[in-house]
Amino acid sequence: MAVFVGGAPVRRRSFLMIRWSAALALALFLVACATGGAKRPPTGTAEPDRFLWDRGTEALNKKRWIVAREYFRQLVDSYPQSPYRADAKLGIGDSYLGEASAEAFVLGINEYREFLSFYPTHPRNFYAQFKLGMAHFYQMRAPARDQTETREAVRELTVFVERFPNSPLIEEGKQRLREAKDRLADSEFAVGQQYFRMKYYPGAIGRLKPLVESDPGYTNRDAAFYYLGESFVAVQQPAAALPYFERIVKEFEQSQYLERAHKRVDELKATLKAKGSPS
Repeated sequence: MAVFVGGAPVRRRSFLMIRWSAALALALFLVACATGGAKRPPTGTAEPDRFLWDRGTEALNKKRWIVAREYFRQLVDSYPQSPYRADAKLGIGDSYLGEASAEAFVLGINEYREFLSFYPTHPRNFYAQFKLGMAHFYQMRAPARDQTETREAVRELTVFVERFPNSPLIEEGKQRLREAKDRLADSEFAVGQQYFRMKYYPGAIGRLKPLVESDPGYTNRDAAFYYLGESFVAVQQPAAALPYFERIVKEFEQSQYLERAHKRVDELKATLKAKGSPS
């Protein structure tokens, strides 16, 4: 006879618990078989640290992030004098970036920071600094969203470009830095453009003028020049407006604002000449 406790037969509840436990054990076994965990170096291995390094690198190249990390972690923790230890530390960071989750990015950033702290003169410092910047770069959000990670990416990639100008990664670093700066600038530009559309011209000027002054390499600066110039026109400051339209003409062979800029330059020069102002 089954004994009822809380409305459910104890015998049936126990049977279901056994089935659930067996199913869970089977699932874990299958996952283990499919992924394969990191193994310790076989007894008698001549270079156990090299064994761990090779296996970790192989797993990393196959994007088996957890397995790679387990091998590298064994190396870092068990062989403090190994010549592969520093590179294994970088491998741990790379495995986290490969996972690309919010938590993994935080852990990866920590690994790269520790590397730079523990190995201040290591020849691969350039790589750690680059990856530190990229860990933030990968988390950048759209221009209308919070730009905290974008600012961090700009900061860390700027350090990389300034400290390691001869790095084999320098061209990619410069490109990524420009992209991160553009993301920040796009965020500011969107606010300035919205002020312009609302006819709040002082607000547009207050956003766009610091933008073009602080980031002269902004990729979409022709748009910023145009709306900044039009804002000055709207508040009846033609002398302040003219240079921005002239910069579009001078700096851009192709731009959706080029034809309008040419027209504005002619109009503003005529206006200033009529007023007796130097153009």
